[in-house]
Amino acid sequence: MNFTEDLARLQKQEEALRFEVFDFDTAWELGNAIRDIAVQEEKGVVIDIHRLDGLQLFFTALPGTNPDNLNWVRRKANVVKHFQKSSYQIGQELRSQDTDVTTAHGLSDADYATHGGAFPIALKTGELVGVVTVSGVPQREDHALVVKGLCRVLGQDHEALKLD
Repeated sequence: MNFTEDLARLQKQEEALRFEVFDFDTAWELGNAIRDIAVQEEKGVVIDIHRLDGLQLFFTALPGTNPDNLNWVRRKANVVKHFQKSSYQIGQELRSQDTDVTTAHGLSDADYATHGGAFPIALKTGELVGVVTVSGVPQREDHALVVKGLCRVLGQDHEALKLD
């Protein structure tokens, strides 16, 4: 794994995967796109989409998940809300510096998980309006499921944006 390449690609993803408008219908479309991909790839995951005010717009749990995935969703989403970047990008930044969220920022591991799977829902203006989170498979796969779903809904080329 090359941190420099990953970080550059993660930044590119966050710049490219933004919405003109994000509403209830968009959340439904995104959640179902991610669910369809997860089912096709036989990945047991929880998918959560909520606005920054906490209103949950989409939720589903697929076979193979358990209540612990809900805690992972909460902790990963907290990272996005705090840093306004994907949980995987923050995790990779910290790992590249050989540190963690507690040491570097004084945030508790009980509330913040810098593992892949939570991604900022942002408008083209850059305004953060929500978080989409996946939990259930290894972190890089959680992140990839979110990116695949975003690419599908936004009409972006997944091959150009995916992590190697």
